Amino acid sequence: MKIAATYDILTNSIFQHFGKTEHFKVYTIEAGKVTKTEVIDNGGFGHHDLATYLKSLGVETLILGNRGQGAIDALNNAGIHQLAGLTGSPDEAVAAFLAGTLQDNPNAQCNHHGEHHHE
Repeated sequence: MKIAATYDILTNSIFQHFGKTEHFKVYTIEAGKVTKTEVIDNGGFGHHDLATYLKSLGVETLILGNRGQGAIDALNNAGIHQLAGLTGSPDEAVAAFLAGTLQDNPNAQCNHHGEHHHE
């Protein structure tokens, strides 16, 4: 099984906007334990196309901060289980998930689509 987390490489934390994440931390799980970890880029994809990209990598579960309804739909259509509303270390989140103690917020969602972002 593979678990991915949206990843902020500068802070070693879960990136908070799925559609704008530039990196993922991908964990290979065998017999309930992490056997491999790698940081990958987003493949040049954004928003809805990220779900197809993650599925092509064999990702079954995604740990993330927030996402919009379009991303929720795309991830659901790709069959990727979402653990949303999370912050902090992706390593700790994966460990908690494997231990059955991860507390996510399935209702965590971005509600700003259609707005312009100025950075």
